Amino acid sequence: MTLSYTRMLDAVWLLLMALTIGSALLAESADPSLLVTLFVAISVAVKGGLVVERFMELRTAHPYIRFSMGLFFIVLPLLMMLVFLFPEQIADLTRI
Repeated sequence: MTLSYTRMLDAVWLLLMALTIGSALLAESADPSLLVTLFVAISVAVKGGLVVERFMELRTAHPYIRFSMGLFFIVLPLLMMLVFLFPEQIADLTRI
């Protein structure tokens, strides 16, 4: 492991911490809105992508594994936005 790789991991870790703290502060202080939900969805996508690429080291994994993990952090934020935008319709779809 080279020094520059270690510094890159430190920078990614600091970014992840900043996004986490920012999300927590926003969640404690802001009323739910489209902008807040969008920030949280983008934060989840960015954090998930960074964790998958940098800390799980899936760059060398089988393409299907890497694709499914990457897809998860695209689909999850999209679902978050859909639930915010269409709460009644989603609730109707999930009722027994």
